[in-house]
Amino acid sequence: MTRLLKFANLAMIVAWPIAWTAPLMRAGFLPIFRLSEISVLSGLHALWESDIFLALVVFLFALVAPMTKTLALAAVQFNAAPAWLLPILTWVGRLAMADVFLIAVYVVIAKGVGVGRVEVAWGLYFFTALILMQFTMSWFEEARRERA
Repeated sequence: MTRLLKFANLAMIVAWPIAWTAPLMRAGFLPIFRLSEISVLSGLHALWESDIFLALVVFLFALVAPMTKTLALAAVQFNAAPAWLLPILTWVGRLAMADVFLIAVYVVIAKGVGVGRVEVAWGLYFFTALILMQFTMSWFEEARRERA
C-alpha cells in the first residue's frame, strides 16, 4: 500500500500540468458560434489581462497549492520532510478545492444568464479527481503514520 501511495503521488507531478491545460469548459456567445475551450491556463491568461489580483489568487489556488502539496507529500513519503507537515498539507489541499468550487459557480451563473452556451468539459472532472485523489492520499498517509 505504501508503494502504491508513493507511485500515485509521483504520478500526480505529471498529471497536474495535464489538468492545467485540459479544457474545463467550452463556452460560446450564441449557439450558432463555435465554442471556445477554456482551461486553467487560458483562464489565468485572460484574468491576467483584466484583473491581476484575481489572476494571482487563481494562480495560487489552481497551480501553486496542488503542486506544493504533491511535492511536500512526496518529501514526507520518502522521509525527506517531517511527518508534522501532513496536517498542513490537508489545509493546503482545501485551497485547491476552492478553485473547483469557483469554476462550478461560474458554470451555473453562465447557464443561468442564458446569453451564451457553456458545456462542462472532461478537464473539469480530471482536475476535480486529482484534488480528491490528493485528499485521499494525504488521509491514507496520515493514517499510516499514526499506526506506525
